Amino acid sequence: MTDTDIPGQSARFLPAAAERLRGALLDSRQRWRDLVNLSAELAFEADHLGRLTFLHPDPVLGWPSGVLVGGDASALLADGRDSAGFDPFRVTVRVRHRRAWLRRGDGGIACLAFSAEPMLDSLGRIAGVRGVGMDVTALDAPGARLAGAQRLGDALDHILSRMGREVLAPKMLLSALEAMAKALGAEGAAAILLPGTEQAASVAHRAGTGADTILPDVAALLSCHDNAPRLGIAPRLGIAPRLGIAPRLGIAQDGRHILADICQTRFGEQTGLAAWRAATARAWDSDDIRLIAAAGKIVRIALEHEAIQREMMRQARTDPLTGLLNRRAFREEVLRHTDRADREGVPSTLMFVDLDHFKAVNDRLGHEAGDQVLLRTATVLRDTVRPADLVARLGGDEFALWLGGADHMTAAERAEALRTAVPHALDEITGGATPRITLSIGIATRAVRADEDIDGLIRRADEAMYEAKRNGRGHWRVSLLEGG
Repeated sequence: MTDTDIPGQSARFLPAAAERLRGALLDSRQRWRDLVNLSAELAFEADHLGRLTFLHPDPVLGWPSGVLVGGDASALLADGRDSAGFDPFRVTVRVRHRRAWLRRGDGGIACLAFSAEPMLDSLGRIAGVRGVGMDVTALDAPGARLAGAQRLGDALDHILSRMGREVLAPKMLLSALEAMAKALGAEGAAAILLPGTEQAASVAHRAGTGADTILPDVAALLSCHDNAPRLGIAPRLGIAPRLGIAPRLGIAQDGRHILADICQTRFGEQTGLAAWRAATARAWDSDDIRLIAAAGKIVRIALEHEAIQREMMRQARTDPLTGLLNRRAFREEVLRHTDRADREGVPSTLMFVDLDHFKAVNDRLGHEAGDQVLLRTATVLRDTVRPADLVARLGGDEFALWLGGADHMTAAERAEALRTAVPHALDEITGGATPRITLSIGIATRAVRADEDIDGLIRRADEAMYEAKRNGRGHWRVSLLEGG
């Protein structure tokens, strides 16, 4: 029988043994801390998910340990979590003196030589990683510059690669914003249409979450004038110094970190580019600022591409002289408006308008005067109908109008107004010379959910217009379906 088996002795022995064991553990941990302080910049432990569970000393690399413990250790890596480089926090075998670049709390980076090994559970599975790192940045200053350039190049290459897979500008911008947000470790990113004299700021393109919430703060940050002090101009944003480069730093009302820049296209348009992080995330550093400045140049290209596509689409749908819809676009819009009229249960009316004696103006006064006649006619037509109605130049001196929700009686009233207003307006250009320019107008109304297709409606309006011409010109005619 041992001493521990003797009744009455175990109660005296166990507390003493536990106290000795506890003291040994505390002594061991203190020696561990002393060794770390002497030989390493940091000591760490991370669990199997890569979350930091222990850090020493405090602070470490300028970070308070309380900010980092419990978070993803890979966030410390200057190369980012998706880097193909060495990650000391996720090793699967013992490593010695492997170098990795980490972010400092002041925005800089540090090169550390790591020794680490996996921690195993009772079943031999990896339960985490334990290791130490020594700061060797001073020994590798050229490497630090090279690493920073490499990180920037990799991020920009990724953004360009994502954009290169798309053809349409909006998708190019979405891909660029998604790639930029990922490279910055941001909650979201957005292209912001900056406020003008007649419009408020709005989100043009977005990736991630929080764009609408952060919009007012981004707009305020980007509206600061370059020659104004960065601090105090918008106290609620807590704007920081610009560090000598274009992007701006700010703190949103909800505490989120904002990084923003302005992209100015060759066409004079200004669009804000912004990214944001949670209030609990690390602040922006110099690498982040360089990245958004460089990414802004890429986004500017996509914005210019979008503007060009938008202008090409506008030109493909509009008459170059008057700016009205052209024949093709008018037909497409009429089909769309017809579907809407059927859903709403209202009639619609098509009007064809032709200028009488227009050729005489070109022959007598020249084509410049003829262009002025067409422009003035387009203006009167637009002013006579509602903004929701359609006005088009079909070609030459032929125009068309689509009056949504109007029957042939309403259209006839409009036609009569045009019949008198347009010639009077054109007299200012032609001097009232004879033959005077007049209008011949054909009217065709489409009943609610009629069986008549758009070609039949166009044919009736066209025939009514020529009927007006054959009967002396300067008049309007209505085409009614049999039984209508």
